[in-house]
Amino acid sequence: MLKSMGAAKQAVHANVGSEADLPVTKSAAGRKILPIVEGVVLVAALLAPLVLQDYLTVFATRVIILALFALSFDLVWGYAGIMSFGQALFFGSAGYGVALLARDLDITNILLVLPAGTIIGLASALLLGGFLLLGRHPSSVIFVSLGTLTGSYAADRLARGWYYLGGQNGIPSIAPMSLGGYEFTEGPAFYYLVLGILVVVYLLCRFLVRSQFGLALAGLRENEQRIAFFGYKAQHLKAIIFTIGGAIAGLAGSLYAFHEGFVWPNMVGVVVSTQVVLYVLFGGSGTLIGAVIGTVIVEGVSFWLSDNYRDVWPIILGLLLLLVILFRPLGLISFVLGERERVGSFGAKPKEKRNAAP
Repeated sequence: MLKSMGAAKQAVHANVGSEADLPVTKSAAGRKILPIVEGVVLVAALLAPLVLQDYLTVFATRVIILALFALSFDLVWGYAGIMSFGQALFFGSAGYGVALLARDLDITNILLVLPAGTIIGLASALLLGGFLLLGRHPSSVIFVSLGTLTGSYAADRLARGWYYLGGQNGIPSIAPMSLGGYEFTEGPAFYYLVLGILVVVYLLCRFLVRSQFGLALAGLRENEQRIAFFGYKAQHLKAIIFTIGGAIAGLAGSLYAFHEGFVWPNMVGVVVSTQVVLYVLFGGSGTLIGAVIGTVIVEGVSFWLSDNYRDVWPIILGLLLLLVILFRPLGLISFVLGERERVGSFGAKPKEKRNAAP
């Protein structure tokens, strides 16, 4: 195990340099930036319903659910290098699944529908990931991208043409999610429920990417050929993280279905799949918090532009996204987060070098 860990560390440090080569003061300061950013975002999220109007609280709830969805894609792309253009397939499939449970079986208990949606997302990702990633020969980036894109497009066409799923109209009037005799409707209660779920999932993801498995993922992202040379099954690692990302997307899709009160074919389609790519690209991939920040900014700017510039707001938003991609390819988070901290630190902290006595 120690030998494998050492090999993975070599791959991780191949492109970013050894942490021990950096001045200790700068390294220590760098490690403090990410928790500060995470803390500021959490405090702002906790206080938001206290200062926002009711309709903005509803909007903020939707944004947090989409941030959870973006988190699933950041795991897949930012840490495993899998460009999935079909992430909405898991998001929308879970939404349709819990909608059918509510419509046909009258099951709306939160302890049943959220695990069910998570399992649907996990199973869908496992099937698609197994087909795309676990073949006899390693799958190329283009093959996986086009495969996930095709899966999302096929699911969209299936939903539009299947009368049982409501066709073009989807499934409307979904009963509210419940716990005992309490129903979660739009408002602060639903907001804090979703925020709590996001925080828990975020912490689990942070633990995952800072674990030994995360170390292998970091090496996979930085230098996949070297990781394979050291004996790691790169495609197996990708399949695992792809499945985990699908489960998180399924959880987000379940929450989204009950919050909006209906599901429709676009939830599994290419448009939503592309949308989540923009969230992570705008905020910064491979950081987790960048996916959350990107979702909040893109959705917030879209909301403001659509309200003030109704005719040209998509063009303005597109130009803003293009500028960020051109001048900050690592996303907005790169203004405060360095490459060293984005990759992460693993193992024991380096000891400060002392000057030898003359």
